Amino acid sequence: MTPQSQTTSEETWWELATQWSVVRRGITYAVFVGTALIVINHCDAIIRCDFTLGLFVKMFLTLIVPYLVSTFSSVAALRKSVCSPQE
Repeated sequence: MTPQSQTTSEETWWELATQWSVVRRGITYAVFVGTALIVINHCDAIIRCDFTLGLFVKMFLTLIVPYLVSTFSSVAALRKSVCSPQE
């Protein structure tokens, strides 16, 4: 375990959420899952090249959701691992 990935009980939610390992994981999920969801949900508009501001906002939000889910899950897992040491 690298020093950056070690957590202490004093670290805030924000400190955990901004660790590079958490950010990298969130970006990875956002790119792959978000792109798949964009294709599934907006392929008809993409094929027609019917890009509007509303569509770009929806596509942006579609990328943000998997990032946030990954981040919240990672922080929860890090906090749980600090609170209940492995045997």
